[in-house]
Amino acid sequence: MKEPIAKLIRKLISPSLRFELRKAVSWLRDITGRACFWRWEIARFKLREDSSFNVLYVGRKTQREFVKVLLGVESPGVDSELKPDKSGQTVLVSEMPTPGALCVPQYLSAVVPLRRPIDEITARYNTELRRNLRKNRLRYRMKQALNDDEIETADQQMLQPYAKARHGTAASQIETHEVRRVAKNAGRLDLVLLEDEVVACHLGCVITRAGKRYWSTIRFGYPEPVYSDAKKLREVNSITTFMALEWAIENEFDYYDIGVCLARPDDGLLEWKRRRGGDVDTLGNSGYMFVRLPKTGAAQFLWETPLFAVEGKGLTLHLGVPEGPSDEEIASRYREMGFGGLSKVYLHCDRTLDESLLDTLRGRYTHLKSPPMMESVVSA
Repeated sequence: MKEPIAKLIRKLISPSLRFELRKAVSWLRDITGRACFWRWEIARFKLREDSSFNVLYVGRKTQREFVKVLLGVESPGVDSELKPDKSGQTVLVSEMPTPGALCVPQYLSAVVPLRRPIDEITARYNTELRRNLRKNRLRYRMKQALNDDEIETADQQMLQPYAKARHGTAASQIETHEVRRVAKNAGRLDLVLLEDEVVACHLGCVITRAGKRYWSTIRFGYPEPVYSDAKKLREVNSITTFMALEWAIENEFDYYDIGVCLARPDDGLLEWKRRRGGDVDTLGNSGYMFVRLPKTGAAQFLWETPLFAVEGKGLTLHLGVPEGPSDEEIASRYREMGFGGLSKVYLHCDRTLDESLLDTLRGRYTHLKSPPMMESVVSA
Protein backbone atom coordinates (compact mmCIF):
# COMPACT_ATOMS: atom_id res chain seq x y z
CA MET A 1 0.00 0.00 0.00
CA LYS A 2 2.87 2.33 0.74
CA GLU A 3 4.27 2.32 -2.78
CA PRO A 4 1.09 3.57 -4.55
CA ILE A 5 0.71 6.33 -1.93
CA ALA A 6 4.33 7.40 -2.46
CA LYS A 7 3.79 7.50 -6.22
CA LEU A 8 0.60 9.53 -5.75
CA ILE A 9 2.45 12.04 -3.55
CA ARG A 10 5.21 12.37 -6.15
CA LYS A 11 2.58 13.09 -8.81
CA LEU A 12 0.89 15.73 -6.68
CA ILE A 13 4.13 17.57 -5.86
CA SER A 14 5.69 19.37 -8.81
CA PRO A 15 9.37 18.74 -9.67
CA SER A 16 10.20 22.36 -8.78
CA LEU A 17 8.57 21.99 -5.37
CA ARG A 18 10.43 18.73 -4.77
CA PHE A 19 13.69 20.56 -5.48
CA GLU A 20 12.78 23.30 -2.99
CA LEU A 21 11.83 20.70 -0.38
CA ARG A 22 15.15 18.86 -0.82
CA LYS A 23 16.97 22.18 -0.58
CA ALA A 24 15.08 23.05 2.64
CA VAL A 25 15.92 19.66 4.15
CA SER A 26 19.63 20.11 3.29
CA TRP A 27 19.59 23.61 4.79
CA LEU A 28 17.90 22.34 7.97
CA ARG A 29 20.42 19.50 8.28
CA ASP A 30 23.28 21.98 7.89
CA ILE A 31 21.84 24.38 10.49
CA THR A 32 21.22 21.52 12.92
CA GLY A 33 24.86 20.47 12.62
CA ARG A 34 26.07 24.02 13.24
CA ALA A 35 23.88 24.32 16.34
CA CYS A 36 25.95 21.68 18.18
CA PHE A 37 27.99 24.36 19.97
CA TRP A 38 29.69 21.82 22.24
CA ARG A 39 31.60 20.66 19.14
CA TRP A 40 32.88 24.15 18.38
CA GLU A 41 36.38 25.47 18.90
CA ILE A 42 38.21 28.77 18.68
CA ALA A 43 41.41 28.36 16.67
CA ARG A 44 44.00 30.72 15.24
CA PHE A 45 46.26 30.07 12.26
CA LYS A 46 48.17 32.05 9.70
CA LEU A 47 46.76 32.48 6.20
CA ARG A 48 50.18 31.61 4.74
CA GLU A 49 53.70 31.54 6.11
CA ASP A 50 54.63 34.70 4.18
CA SER A 51 51.31 36.48 4.82
CA SER A 52 50.65 39.10 7.47
CA PHE A 53 47.08 37.87 7.99
CA ASN A 54 45.87 35.58 10.74
CA VAL A 55 42.60 33.65 10.69
CA LEU A 56 40.45 33.37 13.78
CA TYR A 57 38.14 30.42 13.26
CA VAL A 58 35.02 29.92 15.39
CA GLY A 59 33.06 26.79 14.53
CA ARG A 60 33.06 23.01 14.57
CA LYS A 61 36.46 21.43 14.84
CA THR A 62 35.52 19.01 12.06
CA GLN A 63 35.05 21.94 9.67
CA ARG A 64 38.39 23.62 10.33
CA GLU A 65 40.32 21.82 7.59
CA PHE A 66 37.58 22.58 5.08
CA VAL A 67 37.81 26.29 5.96
CA LYS A 68 41.55 26.15 5.34
CA VAL A 69 40.99 24.68 1.88
CA LEU A 70 38.26 27.21 1.08
CA LEU A 71 40.53 30.14 2.00
CA GLY A 72 43.65 28.65 0.44
CA VAL A 73 45.42 28.45 3.79
CA GLU A 74 48.90 26.95 3.40
CA SER A 75 50.20 27.03 6.98
CA PRO A 76 50.04 23.62 8.71
CA GLY A 77 48.04 22.94 11.86
CA VAL A 78 46.89 25.48 14.44
CA ASP A 79 49.39 27.92 15.89
CA SER A 80 48.72 28.11 19.62
CA GLU A 81 51.49 30.70 19.90
CA LEU A 82 49.58 33.28 17.85
CA LYS A 83 48.46 36.06 20.17
CA PRO A 84 45.34 38.21 19.76
CA ASP A 85 46.07 40.58 16.89
CA LYS A 86 46.30 44.33 17.59
CA SER A 87 47.18 45.32 14.02
CA GLY A 88 43.66 44.77 12.69
CA GLN A 89 44.82 42.07 10.25
CA THR A 90 42.80 39.19 11.63
CA VAL A 91 40.13 37.57 9.46
CA LEU A 92 37.19 36.22 11.47
CA VAL A 93 35.64 33.06 10.00
CA SER A 94 32.57 31.69 11.74
CA GLU A 95 29.87 29.12 11.14
CA MET A 96 27.28 31.62 12.34
CA PRO A 97 26.61 35.13 10.97
CA THR A 98 28.54 38.01 12.51
CA PRO A 99 27.97 41.75 11.89
CA GLY A 100 29.49 42.89 8.59
CA ALA A 101 30.58 39.40 7.53
CA LEU A 102 30.42 38.12 3.95
CA CYS A 103 28.12 35.13 3.44
CA VAL A 104 30.50 32.81 1.59
CA PRO A 105 29.06 29.66 -0.04
CA GLN A 106 30.95 26.43 0.50
CA TYR A 107 30.30 25.00 -2.98
CA LEU A 108 29.15 26.27 -6.35
CA SER A 109 27.82 24.59 -9.47
CA ALA A 110 28.97 25.48 -12.98
CA VAL A 111 25.83 25.75 -15.11
CA VAL A 112 25.78 26.07 -18.90
CA PRO A 113 22.67 27.81 -20.33
CA LEU A 114 21.27 25.78 -23.23
CA ARG A 115 18.37 26.38 -25.66
CA ARG A 116 20.89 27.61 -28.24
CA PRO A 117 23.06 26.01 -30.94
CA ILE A 118 25.99 23.99 -29.65
CA ASP A 119 28.32 25.95 -31.94
CA GLU A 120 27.43 29.10 -30.01
CA ILE A 121 28.48 27.41 -26.76
CA THR A 122 31.75 26.02 -28.11
CA ALA A 123 32.66 29.34 -29.78
CA ARG A 124 34.05 30.49 -26.42
CA TYR A 125 36.19 27.36 -25.95
CA ASN A 126 39.90 27.93 -26.41
CA THR A 127 41.58 26.86 -29.64
CA GLU A 128 43.22 23.76 -28.16
CA LEU A 129 39.96 22.46 -26.72
CA ARG A 130 38.04 22.97 -29.98
CA ARG A 131 40.84 21.23 -31.89
CA ASN A 132 40.71 18.28 -29.47
CA LEU A 133 36.94 17.96 -29.92
CA ARG A 134 37.12 18.12 -33.71
CA LYS A 135 39.93 15.56 -33.85
CA ASN A 136 38.66 13.02 -31.35
CA ARG A 137 34.90 13.32 -30.79
CA LEU A 138 33.87 10.78 -33.46
CA ARG A 139 36.08 8.11 -31.90
CA TYR A 140 33.92 8.08 -28.77
CA ARG A 141 30.39 6.89 -28.07
CA MET A 142 28.14 6.70 -25.05
CA LYS A 143 26.17 3.70 -23.78
CA GLN A 144 23.75 3.66 -20.86
CA ALA A 145 24.57 1.19 -18.07
CA LEU A 146 21.37 -0.64 -17.11
CA ASN A 147 22.23 -3.97 -15.50
CA ASP A 148 23.65 -4.42 -12.01
CA ASP A 149 26.99 -5.81 -13.20
CA GLU A 150 27.71 -2.80 -15.41
CA ILE A 151 26.69 -0.37 -12.66
CA GLU A 152 28.77 -2.11 -9.98
CA THR A 153 31.81 -2.34 -12.27
CA ALA A 154 31.59 1.37 -13.11
CA ASP A 155 31.32 2.20 -9.40
CA GLN A 156 34.15 -0.07 -8.22
CA GLN A 157 36.57 0.50 -11.10
CA MET A 158 35.92 4.14 -12.06
CA LEU A 159 33.79 6.28 -9.73
CA GLN A 160 35.38 5.30 -6.42
CA PRO A 161 39.04 4.96 -7.54
CA TYR A 162 38.96 8.29 -9.39
CA ALA A 163 37.47 10.11 -6.38
CA LYS A 164 40.14 8.58 -4.14
CA ALA A 165 42.91 9.49 -6.61
CA ARG A 166 41.77 13.13 -6.63
CA HIS A 167 40.97 13.64 -2.95
CA GLY A 168 42.77 10.86 -1.09
CA THR A 169 41.24 8.83 1.72
CA ALA A 170 39.09 11.85 2.69
CA ALA A 171 37.19 11.60 -0.61
CA SER A 172 33.41 11.69 -0.26
CA GLN A 173 32.25 8.45 -1.85
CA ILE A 174 28.74 7.65 -3.02
CA GLU A 175 27.39 4.36 -1.67
CA THR A 176 26.99 1.65 -4.29
CA HIS A 177 23.27 1.27 -3.58
CA GLU A 178 22.84 5.01 -4.19
CA VAL A 179 24.72 4.80 -7.49
CA ARG A 180 22.39 1.94 -8.45
CA ARG A 181 19.30 3.93 -7.42
CA VAL A 182 20.32 6.96 -9.48
CA ALA A 183 21.31 4.82 -12.48
CA LYS A 184 18.00 2.96 -12.54
CA ASN A 185 15.45 5.47 -11.24
CA ALA A 186 16.53 9.05 -10.52
CA GLY A 187 18.88 9.59 -13.45
CA ARG A 188 21.25 7.52 -15.56
CA LEU A 189 24.76 6.14 -15.63
CA ASP A 190 26.50 6.34 -19.00
CA LEU A 191 29.63 4.48 -20.04
CA VAL A 192 31.95 6.33 -22.42
CA LEU A 193 33.73 4.11 -24.94
CA LEU A 194 36.79 4.88 -27.05
CA GLU A 195 36.30 2.44 -29.92
CA ASP A 196 35.33 -0.63 -27.84
CA GLU A 197 37.17 0.24 -24.62
CA VAL A 198 35.35 1.78 -21.64
CA VAL A 199 37.39 4.85 -20.66
CA ALA A 200 34.95 6.84 -18.51
CA CYS A 201 31.52 6.98 -16.96
CA HIS A 202 29.11 9.78 -16.15
CA LEU A 203 26.52 9.65 -13.38
CA GLY A 204 23.83 12.31 -13.77
CA CYS A 205 20.29 13.21 -12.72
CA VAL A 206 17.48 15.59 -13.61
CA ILE A 207 16.86 18.65 -11.42
CA THR A 208 13.87 20.94 -11.93
CA ARG A 209 14.18 24.40 -10.39
CA ALA A 210 11.67 27.22 -10.93
CA GLY A 211 10.20 25.32 -13.85
CA LYS A 212 13.57 24.92 -15.63
CA ARG A 213 15.11 21.50 -16.27
CA TYR A 214 18.79 20.88 -15.48
CA TRP A 215 20.81 17.86 -16.57
CA SER A 216 23.15 17.67 -13.59
CA THR A 217 26.45 15.82 -13.32
CA ILE A 218 26.80 14.00 -10.01
CA ARG A 219 30.15 12.33 -10.69
CA PHE A 220 32.59 11.53 -13.45
CA GLY A 221 34.59 8.33 -13.17
CA TYR A 222 37.72 7.07 -14.95
CA PRO A 223 39.71 3.82 -14.75
CA GLU A 224 43.27 3.89 -13.39
CA PRO A 225 45.01 3.73 -16.82
CA VAL A 226 43.17 6.95 -17.78
CA TYR A 227 43.43 9.05 -14.60
CA SER A 228 47.08 8.10 -14.07
CA ASP A 229 47.98 9.52 -17.50
CA ALA A 230 47.55 13.32 -17.37
CA LYS A 231 47.45 13.76 -21.16
CA LYS A 232 44.93 10.97 -21.68
CA LEU A 233 42.79 12.22 -18.78
CA ARG A 234 42.61 15.73 -20.28
CA GLU A 235 41.34 14.34 -23.58
CA VAL A 236 38.86 11.86 -22.12
CA ASN A 237 37.63 14.35 -19.51
CA SER A 238 36.94 16.99 -22.16
CA ILE A 239 35.16 14.52 -24.44
CA THR A 240 33.05 13.10 -21.59
CA THR A 241 31.91 16.57 -20.50
CA PHE A 242 31.15 17.52 -24.11
CA MET A 243 29.09 14.36 -24.66
CA ALA A 244 27.05 15.08 -21.51
CA LEU A 245 26.44 18.58 -22.89
CA GLU A 246 25.34 17.12 -26.24
CA TRP A 247 22.96 14.74 -24.49
CA ALA A 248 21.42 17.60 -22.48
CA ILE A 249 20.83 19.64 -25.66
CA GLU A 250 19.39 16.67 -27.57
CA ASN A 251 16.95 16.01 -24.72
CA GLU A 252 15.83 19.65 -24.58
CA PHE A 253 17.10 20.60 -21.16
CA ASP A 254 17.32 24.28 -20.24
CA TYR A 255 20.70 23.98 -18.51
CA TYR A 256 23.60 21.59 -18.17
CA ASP A 257 25.12 21.54 -14.68
CA ILE A 258 28.76 20.40 -15.04
CA GLY A 259 28.81 19.63 -11.33
CA VAL A 260 29.65 20.98 -7.90
CA CYS A 261 33.09 22.21 -6.91
CA LEU A 262 34.71 24.28 -4.19
CA ALA A 263 33.44 27.87 -4.08
CA ARG A 264 36.90 29.35 -4.41
CA PRO A 265 37.59 31.76 -7.31
CA ASP A 266 41.17 30.48 -7.63
CA ASP A 267 40.07 26.84 -7.75
CA GLY A 268 41.46 25.17 -10.87
CA LEU A 269 38.43 22.91 -11.32
CA LEU A 270 36.05 25.88 -11.25
CA GLU A 271 38.19 27.69 -13.83
CA TRP A 272 38.19 24.53 -15.98
CA LYS A 273 34.40 24.49 -15.92
CA ARG A 274 34.20 28.23 -16.62
CA ARG A 275 36.22 27.72 -19.78
CA ARG A 276 33.56 25.23 -20.88
CA GLY A 277 30.79 27.81 -20.56
CA GLY A 278 29.74 27.14 -16.96
CA ASP A 279 28.24 30.07 -15.04
CA VAL A 280 28.64 30.01 -11.26
CA ASP A 281 25.45 29.10 -9.44
CA THR A 282 24.50 28.13 -5.87
CA LEU A 283 22.44 25.21 -7.26
CA GLY A 284 24.44 22.51 -5.45
CA ASN A 285 25.20 24.40 -2.23
CA SER A 286 23.44 24.25 1.12
CA GLY A 287 26.15 25.49 3.52
CA TYR A 288 27.84 28.82 4.13
CA MET A 289 30.76 30.27 6.06
CA PHE A 290 30.76 33.84 7.36
CA VAL A 291 33.94 35.80 6.73
CA ARG A 292 34.53 39.21 8.29
CA LEU A 293 37.29 41.02 6.44
CA PRO A 294 40.25 42.42 8.43
CA LYS A 295 39.92 45.95 9.78
CA THR A 296 43.05 46.95 7.90
CA GLY A 297 44.42 45.51 4.69
CA ALA A 298 41.18 44.12 3.23
CA ALA A 299 42.43 44.88 -0.30
CA GLN A 300 45.64 42.91 0.30
CA PHE A 301 43.72 40.02 1.88
CA LEU A 302 41.34 39.76 -1.08
CA TRP A 303 44.28 40.04 -3.47
CA GLU A 304 45.67 36.92 -1.80
CA THR A 305 42.28 35.25 -1.33
CA PRO A 306 39.39 36.43 -3.57
CA LEU A 307 35.97 35.42 -2.27
CA PHE A 308 32.50 34.70 -3.59
CA ALA A 309 29.62 35.91 -1.44
CA VAL A 310 25.83 35.78 -1.53
CA GLU A 311 23.76 38.96 -1.30
CA GLY A 312 20.04 38.30 -1.26
CA LYS A 313 19.47 36.05 -4.27
CA GLY A 314 22.58 37.29 -6.09
CA LEU A 315 26.10 35.91 -6.20
CA THR A 316 28.96 38.42 -5.92
CA LEU A 317 32.75 38.33 -6.27
CA HIS A 318 35.11 40.29 -4.02
CA LEU A 319 38.54 41.16 -5.45
CA GLY A 320 41.38 43.13 -3.87
CA VAL A 321 43.44 45.89 -5.49
CA PRO A 322 46.26 46.72 -3.03
CA GLU A 323 48.79 49.50 -3.35
CA GLY A 324 51.81 47.53 -4.55
CA PRO A 325 50.97 45.64 -7.78
CA SER A 326 51.05 47.43 -11.13
CA ASP A 327 48.03 47.71 -13.40
CA GLU A 328 49.51 44.97 -15.60
CA GLU A 329 49.91 42.64 -12.61
CA ILE A 330 46.33 43.30 -11.51
CA ALA A 331 44.99 42.63 -15.00
CA SER A 332 46.98 39.39 -15.13
CA ARG A 333 45.90 38.31 -11.63
CA TYR A 334 42.23 38.54 -12.56
CA ARG A 335 42.47 37.20 -16.09
CA GLU A 336 40.58 34.02 -15.15
CA MET A 337 37.91 35.73 -13.01
CA GLY A 338 35.40 36.41 -15.81
CA PHE A 339 32.70 34.21 -14.30
CA GLY A 340 29.17 34.31 -15.65
CA GLY A 341 26.31 34.22 -13.16
CA LEU A 342 27.50 37.12 -10.99
CA SER A 343 25.27 40.04 -10.05
CA LYS A 344 28.13 42.28 -8.89
CA VAL A 345 31.92 42.45 -8.65
CA TYR A 346 33.41 44.43 -5.75
CA LEU A 347 36.88 45.92 -6.12
CA HIS A 348 38.33 46.60 -2.66
CA CYS A 349 40.94 49.27 -3.40
CA ASP A 350 43.87 50.86 -1.58
CA ARG A 351 44.20 53.44 -4.35
CA THR A 352 42.30 55.23 -7.06
CA LEU A 353 42.01 53.06 -10.16
CA ASP A 354 42.85 54.36 -13.62
CA GLU A 355 39.96 54.22 -16.04
CA SER A 356 42.03 52.05 -18.37
CA LEU A 357 42.41 49.40 -15.65
CA LEU A 358 38.69 49.53 -14.89
CA ASP A 359 37.97 49.06 -18.60
CA THR A 360 40.30 46.05 -18.67
CA LEU A 361 38.58 44.46 -15.67
CA ARG A 362 35.12 45.17 -17.09
CA GLY A 363 36.34 43.54 -20.29
CA ARG A 364 36.56 40.21 -18.48
CA TYR A 365 32.74 40.15 -18.54
CA THR A 366 31.81 41.74 -21.88
CA HIS A 367 31.19 38.33 -23.48
CA LEU A 368 28.27 37.77 -21.10
CA LYS A 369 24.66 38.60 -21.95
CA SER A 370 24.21 40.10 -18.48
CA PRO A 371 27.57 41.44 -17.24
CA PRO A 372 27.77 42.10 -13.50
CA MET A 373 27.86 45.57 -12.04
CA MET A 374 31.32 46.62 -10.88
CA GLU A 375 31.70 48.65 -7.69
CA SER A 376 34.86 50.08 -6.11
CA VAL A 377 35.16 49.98 -2.32
CA VAL A 378 37.84 52.06 -0.60
CA SER A 379 39.59 49.83 1.95
CA ALA A 380 40.57 51.00 5.40
